[in-house]
Amino acid sequence: MQFLDDSLLPENQDELIINVAPYGPEWLPGDFPEDIAITLDEQVQKAVDCYNAGATSLHIHVREADGKGSKRLSMFNELIARIRDRVPKMVLQVGGSISFAPESEGDAAKWLGYDTRHLLAELTPKPDQVTIAINTSQMNITELLSADDVRGTQFANPAVRQAWSEMVVDATPSFYIEHLKRLRANGIQPYFMLGSLNTLETVERLIRNGDYMGPLNHCLVAIGGGSVGPDPFNVMDYVRRSPQGSILQLEGIMRNVPPMMAMAIALGLHVRVGIEDNLWRNKTERFTSVQQIEQMVTIARTLGRDIASADDARRIMKIGTWYDSADETLAALGMSPNRKPGQRGFLEAPAVSAEAAHGSSAKAAVHA
Repeated sequence: MQFLDDSLLPENQDELIINVAPYGPEWLPGDFPEDIAITLDEQVQKAVDCYNAGATSLHIHVREADGKGSKRLSMFNELIARIRDRVPKMVLQVGGSISFAPESEGDAAKWLGYDTRHLLAELTPKPDQVTIAINTSQMNITELLSADDVRGTQFANPAVRQAWSEMVVDATPSFYIEHLKRLRANGIQPYFMLGSLNTLETVERLIRNGDYMGPLNHCLVAIGGGSVGPDPFNVMDYVRRSPQGSILQLEGIMRNVPPMMAMAIALGLHVRVGIEDNLWRNKTERFTSVQQIEQMVTIARTLGRDIASADDARRIMKIGTWYDSADETLAALGMSPNRKPGQRGFLEAPAVSAEAAHGSSAKAAVHA
């Protein structure tokens, strides 16, 4: 992304999209009983409360009645339908990891297999987005957790931490290329969850090869344990390498979240908050998902940046938009074109037409 002299001025920045992850599938109900929704009614109300606080994008996981993460697609279908009824314009984003909690004591946390994850493309009613991982990697969410972070939770138990420390994100080309095809066929936008520059480079190659043709909504997952950590230089290097026309969000872990999100707001990027990522306002005070949203609204208003409405969020992320070729996708994202046979030298990104930047209404209607 290129920063011009006026890029930090809030009136030149997109309205801030606040994505919230309030369901915290790694936590047990007793870890934060004040803010973990268990019943479907509570899970629906949590979405409504987050929307009313200022979040217009919702990251969805589902719990069973016993409080454990659900792997049943029928539960996802029911929750999506009920949330859509209560907050019809909110961008609904299903977590592609589904439930990754250990099955029983002594088991490691793990993602479900490819066949099960592919079924997320067939949810009814369909969500607006499904998150997608690129390239197999470690996902040790415990690496950056301190004793203060896990106080009063299951992660204070060394055996539990060990079980979660071994988690691996299995995402080879045979998964993500097929998954992208299925999501497109069903009009569901992929949301790329990327932990490093090498995963961003793989996405760029997918675009150049025509394996993905659409807007690029992506998140830098700076949580360590196989992804980059919260070092601001990691963040800025990723921002610098991100395509000019992409929409970038940051994700952090525990008390690194507020300062990272403040940085994102100032830079004109977008934010993710919620108890899936962070439980603490400070070392001694817990922090609900709604309170975290309210903090982002306060920071944004202090800096003069507008908060996105649901309509704004859909426009910015180009929900329902698709492209028909690699060349069209590259142009819409402000990326240099592919090299033609015999072409030498550095390639200049072409001017982007309004239609290329936003996608034609006909294309959006086809996949709506």
